[in-house]
Amino acid sequence: MEVALREIAGQLGGELLGDGERRIARIATLEGATPDAIAFLANPKYRAQLATTQAGCVIVGPAVRDEAAARGAAIVTPDPYLYYARLTQWWARRMRPAPAVGIHPSAVVDPSAQIAPDAVIGPLCVVGAGACIGAGTRLASRVTVGEGCSIGARGIVHSGVVIGADGFGFAPVKAEGGLRYEKIEQLGAVRIGDDVEIGANTCIDRGALDDTVIEDGVKLDNLIQIGHNVRIGAHSAMAGCVGIAGSAVIGKRCTVGGGAIVLGHLSLADDVHISAASVVMRSIRQPGQYSGVFPIDDNSAWEKNAATLRQLHTLRDRIRALEKNDTPGQS
Repeated sequence: MEVALREIAGQLGGELLGDGERRIARIATLEGATPDAIAFLANPKYRAQLATTQAGCVIVGPAVRDEAAARGAAIVTPDPYLYYARLTQWWARRMRPAPAVGIHPSAVVDPSAQIAPDAVIGPLCVVGAGACIGAGTRLASRVTVGEGCSIGARGIVHSGVVIGADGFGFAPVKAEGGLRYEKIEQLGAVRIGDDVEIGANTCIDRGALDDTVIEDGVKLDNLIQIGHNVRIGAHSAMAGCVGIAGSAVIGKRCTVGGGAIVLGHLSLADDVHISAASVVMRSIRQPGQYSGVFPIDDNSAWEKNAATLRQLHTLRDRIRALEKNDTPGQS
């Protein structure tokens, strides 16, 4: 597919500098671009690449307008990263065939499930009794939506996702020969809001009594585990391999980095940001960025403590030397 720059600017806006008839065949990074590509500069640390990129056009912010114009064609916009995102959407609509609306012949859908007329139920999906799939929602292949669970409008659920499996609930029982576990039936469901995207092979457990709730606009990456009775606030986002234990409450507009863990029954305030691989072991009541394992703390405090920790071996040797010099009888 090739398009003229004037067509891109006409569809998405922005100030077009240079030859509007220049043909663009792909979207690329600054480093990997060729003259038939359009690239973007959003992060200031890559500004030096603006002078060396071979891109036929670069999407930039107003601060580098003149710099970009000096090298060739450019589209100037207040938020280059957002422009890039919308460009990929426009590009995909032109390149990819629209998924067929309706239920794939290989899918298994209970007769009592409610499926919006314009929803897409992909190959080998399973939709249980009483489940509800909202308008414009797309289930990719091999998605399972358990009985009584619901997904709002315009959702995207990628392959292998399981919504509404039993939560991890067992009562310990002392028995002859040792401890055993009695299953607690999970009687709640999962309620997912509008405009939610769920990555491949992510699992969202049904609630034990009340429902597990994912609010509007939440974005979940691949291989995430959401425990029973968790609530995730609107427009929060989580990267791959995050684990949220049962009954945790995540506020609105929170982010959780890859591999991080939030322990059960904890609460995160709105606008809390958890760094990758952190373990949240206490509730967080104030917005901000938090990092660490031993234990989690305000990010700036954690960085200071981590810097000190790296010096512990040297500090120990210095203390031992001082103690040796202070020993009675030694000069």
